Amino acid sequence: MKTTIELPDDLLIDAKATAAKRRTTLKAIMEHALRREIYGMKKAPPDAPFVLNEYGFPILKRDPNDPKITSEEIEQIKEQIDQEDAERAYHPQRKKG
Repeated sequence: MKTTIELPDDLLIDAKATAAKRRTTLKAIMEHALRREIYGMKKAPPDAPFVLNEYGFPILKRDPNDPKITSEEIEQIKEQIDQEDAERAYHPQRKKG
């Protein structure tokens, strides 16, 4: 549904800048803000492996003593998984190990 609203210039400018920074649309920003205002921020269950940030996105919990993982290591893991998936696709009878 389309509607027209009037906003203060500074709020509209900040909203557009936020949308650009997040690489999303003004419509998405406004929809998210309205849903959060109307329905409230949901919290993750206490036993969940994640918490919700201020935008409602899940962030994995991690022990500060755990070693940090780099983007390069994540890419290596993804490539390894892709390779294993391809092996299973080409040779479904072979077993790991």
